[in-house]
Amino acid sequence: MLTLPSIWNILISSIVFFIAVWYLRRYLDEQGLPQGVTRSLLVFMLASLASCGAGTVVDKIEGNKTTQTTPTELKKLLNAAKQGDHE
Repeated sequence: MLTLPSIWNILISSIVFFIAVWYLRRYLDEQGLPQGVTRSLLVFMLASLASCGAGTVVDKIEGNKTTQTTPTELKKLLNAAKQGDHE
């Protein structure tokens, strides 16, 4: 089942992404790696990995409060909705 990320997950992972991009570009400049498509792709992939990792840590700390509806609860809900239509 698809679960949406929390606001904290989105906020922290976005901040981590931009910090990682800045740091990686600076580090690769110091190493003398020429700018180009390969370097940009490397920076994007590593920053994305750092961002996903930070989001995962936030979800673990937060407790990942997702709720899932079981089939029996769904049947009860549909039956209640049908009864409400007849009134």
